[in-house]
Amino acid sequence: MSLPQPVPPSWKDLGKSSSDLLTKDYHYQGASLEVKTNAPNNVAFKVGGTRDSKSDLITGDVEAKWADKKHGLTFTQTWTTANILRNQIELDNQIAKGLKIDLATSLAPEKGTKTAVFNSAFKQSGFHTRASLDVFKGPTFTADAVLGRDGFLVGAEAAYNVTEGNITRYAAAVGYNAPEYSVTLHGLNNLNTFSASYYHRVNRDVEAGAKAVYDTKSTHGGVALEVGTKTYLDPSAFIKAKINNKGVIALGYTQGLRPGVKASFGLALDTQKLNQVDPVGASHKVGVNFVFES
Repeated sequence: MSLPQPVPPSWKDLGKSSSDLLTKDYHYQGASLEVKTNAPNNVAFKVGGTRDSKSDLITGDVEAKWADKKHGLTFTQTWTTANILRNQIELDNQIAKGLKIDLATSLAPEKGTKTAVFNSAFKQSGFHTRASLDVFKGPTFTADAVLGRDGFLVGAEAAYNVTEGNITRYAAAVGYNAPEYSVTLHGLNNLNTFSASYYHRVNRDVEAGAKAVYDTKSTHGGVALEVGTKTYLDPSAFIKAKINNKGVIALGYTQGLRPGVKASFGLALDTQKLNQVDPVGASHKVGVNFVFES
């Protein structure tokens, strides 16, 4: 008798280990600050702000999240400096075991634009599927599913325009997840773009990964390649480094200063334009991020 299969990752999380390794904790686009606090009545507040080093534009948002874990209910409300109001209501594991539904809306009063998206996710042993309906865009119905067995993963996604009655987007993926490494192959954008990602936990302190992307409709042609690594210096600090085939090197350093306080520093260098001394120009970038959490 075969053993029960674990729940596979969702479609959006296929290749997540490699993606996180190559994209997260590289704060070189400017200065950003994030403050997180929790109130006694189960309300979590998060205030974030970013100053872009290239445009000097400052953006931010205020988020409040209330959760009733006993009844699986979560309500999140966000207000941004662009005067956009976002609301999300989630209900998890109440209608059926493994089923999560939510409604996400947004409103821009000045422009009069609004969105409303119904989402659902259902996961069981060896199976994970999601569906969403964008009410005002199309409306468009999107569904995806991932099957997993003994580490092997197969997934597909499709978007259907209800008004026009045709499939507007489809994609497929295969992969393999092991405790120390994972490999994922994607066929995206109606199978016009192909990507391959690899992640390897070398040991407790070192991780490595790579990603290659080939777009059949790209005017430049060729494969975009990126490789990176992450090394823990101690339990409260780590460094990250990556390089792509365009010669751009990115470095990231994150340090826990004390419980609830974290600082991250980032640097990006275009090795083909090292003579450019402007640190906030188009080629070389620096940035910093601070997170305060109570």
